[in-house]
Amino acid sequence: MACASIVSPIEIFAADEIGRRRHWSDEEKIRIVEESLRGFRQGSATARRYGISRSLLSIWRREYRSGTLGASGAGGGFVPLVIAGAPPTPAEQPSREADDARIDITLTNGRRMTIPVSLAPSHLAALLAVLDPR
Repeated sequence: MACASIVSPIEIFAADEIGRRRHWSDEEKIRIVEESLRGFRQGSATARRYGISRSLLSIWRREYRSGTLGASGAGGGFVPLVIAGAPPTPAEQPSREADDARIDITLTNGRRMTIPVSLAPSHLAALLAVLDPR
C-alpha cells in the first residue's frame, strides 16, 4: 500500500521583498531620528515610512540622545592625552594650593567626573572602567 502525500507549493520570494536587511549610513540614521523627533507621536509614523521597526528607531533615538549614534569611528571614545614636559622632581613638588586643583572630565556617555590633579593614573583607569565600560 503506497502512501500518497500532498505537497503544497511553496512560494519563494526574492530577498528584496521579504526579510531584507538594509544597511543605514550614520547620516541616514541621524536624519531619520531627527525627523522622528519633530512632532508628537512621530516615532511610529517615521518607522513605518522607512520600513524599520519601532524598536530599532528607539535604539537609534537612545544612541542619538547619548551622542553615540554615528560615533562608530571614534576609536572607543577616548581622546589622546599629551603630557608636556617631564614630571616634577621631589624638589619641584607643587605647593599646597595645587593639591586643591581639579580636573573636570566629561565621558562619551554623558557622565561627568571631577578628580584631583594628584590622582594616580591607575586609580583613574579603575574609575573609568566602572563609569564608562566599553
